[in-house]
Amino acid sequence: MSNPPRVPKGINPRVPNDARMYDYYLGGKDNFAADREAAEKIMALGPSRDICLANRRFLGRAVRHVADLGIDQFIDLGTGLPSQDNVHEVARRVRPGAHVVYVDYDPVVVVHARALLAGTDARIAIVHADVREPAAILDAPETAKLIDFSRPVGVLFLGVLHNLTDADDPWGVVAAFRERMAAGSALVVSHLTDDAHPEVGKAAREVYDAADAPLVHRDRAAVARLFDGFDLLEPGVTHVGDWRPDEPWESALAGGEWWYVGVARKP
Repeated sequence: MSNPPRVPKGINPRVPNDARMYDYYLGGKDNFAADREAAEKIMALGPSRDICLANRRFLGRAVRHVADLGIDQFIDLGTGLPSQDNVHEVARRVRPGAHVVYVDYDPVVVVHARALLAGTDARIAIVHADVREPAAILDAPETAKLIDFSRPVGVLFLGVLHNLTDADDPWGVVAAFRERMAAGSALVVSHLTDDAHPEVGKAAREVYDAADAPLVHRDRAAVARLFDGFDLLEPGVTHVGDWRPDEPWESALAGGEWWYVGVARKP
């Protein structure tokens, strides 16, 4: 598998990166040797590819549901490298005119996303920012151009908040977005947990200690706190395959117990 054709300024290809490891899990090519080596260590611990696929399927179900609620503007935080069935693709099957702002802190992600997603679509924007700095995202010119905060917006934290330590205060990050979201807005969260496999979780965290972002597994109660100030939709905070599966077999997908997910609305 070849490396990306060039290394954007500020990137150290010798340090594993979560987004590029995720890309490798899903069979992508936008990753470096260090990413592949770290990802292989994680894959040796369990069904990592299935874990990522389960999260990707949840993205589709959750975004479709939010669009069915009438929401046609989305902010996708920690978007990762472009893949199939991105947020705008799913949303536009329900809301053809949907606007989407994709946010990531990794220059590799931003370069690829701008080239593949935003180049020919005025309803898509890419913001290069760190989720730990909500104001930089909420007040970005790209966000102001596409998102009308006087109307409901879907805010997506899919597979990103477990890269924030408790000191980074992921609950405060979500609250900062909540304050700007209009009534009727939707919050979507997926978050890794090791409740069912604590020893494997410990080994995985040790691999991520060498990466450019930590891995912080949290229990159901800690994930539920992210929804403070929102009204959780049924079935509440649950394992990924149990959130409104399209097919019965989705509940039994390998790796589903590694995720807590939920969707909520701002009252």
